Amino acid sequence: MKVFKFGGASVKDAAAVKNVAAILKRFAGEELIIVVSAMAKTTNNLERLTNAFFYKKEDPQTVLDEVKNFHAGILKELFPNTSHPIYAQVENDFVELQWAIEDEPSYGYNHEYDQIVCMGEVISARIVAAYLKENGINCEWMDSRGIIQTDNTYREGNVDFELTQKLAQKELMPVLKKNKVIVTQGFLGGTSENFTTTLGREGSDYTAAILAYSTEAESVTIWKDVPGVLNADPKWFNNTQLIEDLTYQDAIELAYYGATVIHPKTIKPLQNKNIPLYVKSFVNPEATGTVIKDINRHLPIPSFIFKVNQLLITISPRDFSFIAEENLSKIFALFHQYGVKSHVMQLSAISFSVCVDMDEKKIPELVAELQKEYKVLYNENVELVTIRYYDQSTIDRVCINKQVLLEQKSRYTVQLVVRNLS
Repeated sequence: MKVFKFGGASVKDAAAVKNVAAILKRFAGEELIIVVSAMAKTTNNLERLTNAFFYKKEDPQTVLDEVKNFHAGILKELFPNTSHPIYAQVENDFVELQWAIEDEPSYGYNHEYDQIVCMGEVISARIVAAYLKENGINCEWMDSRGIIQTDNTYREGNVDFELTQKLAQKELMPVLKKNKVIVTQGFLGGTSENFTTTLGREGSDYTAAILAYSTEAESVTIWKDVPGVLNADPKWFNNTQLIEDLTYQDAIELAYYGATVIHPKTIKPLQNKNIPLYVKSFVNPEATGTVIKDINRHLPIPSFIFKVNQLLITISPRDFSFIAEENLSKIFALFHQYGVKSHVMQLSAISFSVCVDMDEKKIPELVAELQKEYKVLYNENVELVTIRYYDQSTIDRVCINKQVLLEQKSRYTVQLVVRNLS
């Protein structure tokens, strides 16, 4: 049995959904769990809807209508017969969204976010499952929220692997044996109170890994719009190189540092059960792609990871005392409280510097709280460059026309916080 994950780009429109069906027909007769993301930029638009509902920055109904019209266009292309049951199913999902935004928010932002944003994956998986059935692929849609169980940490649900594995074996496997193919949503989990949680932005890769772990799958394949794992993002570098195979360790390091091809949490459950992960192209499905598995060989070439729109924060005690354990514990507690993740940290005698994503909601609140006790300086609009298996020439290559604000090296990795000089 294999687990396949199709991201937003692979189901972005009607033609893309048809391509998914064509790929799956290549695996006719095999047992497959298909994990589907929201279509195209639906998650971004549902985030807009959440903000419109919670912060009243724009009209929620206008945003909801945009999302409805987008999906209506895809439905019309895939199902010319408007009496097809999928129309009523999707309409019911949008009614649920309509109800969600009619009253004033009852819970905190993160809770409301998960209940609204989750519907992108729900609707996408329904549409894909219906189209596959219509085209001769015997499949069943299952709601992943009934299988993947988490705590109540909204927007970053912590998975109860023991319970999830039991539910997968009890609920999912019998349906798989009967139908051969299951279609479900990525990104989502459920709580014991039947609320929805999300697993972190771009978390559908993680969903695939959780389900593979819980069902003892043979492999996981992530279908992307790139030929596999490249040594740099083509948006930033010309002449990128395909990495044909990776160790679990190198893969998790690249994901942790920000390589967007794989969600950072994906590798652990797969490595724990020695399940290989393939990254392949939905544009050219016959190509080999990249395999991540237990091999005794490190990356043969340097890999570059770029994160833009970063903030470099430097924190110092007002009384010129040392940044010691007591101060660090307070600082880390505040970062945790406001949900701000650090990408690189550097400590000196009287200052602590940290590079983070610039989040317009979280950062101002965090900085205001830090300023109550510490002197806080920061540089906006900086970039974080990470090079895995670097040498001096690779460092020189990324520092052209850049001012280096912070540099940190280990044996295999260098991280540079830089500012554009132009």
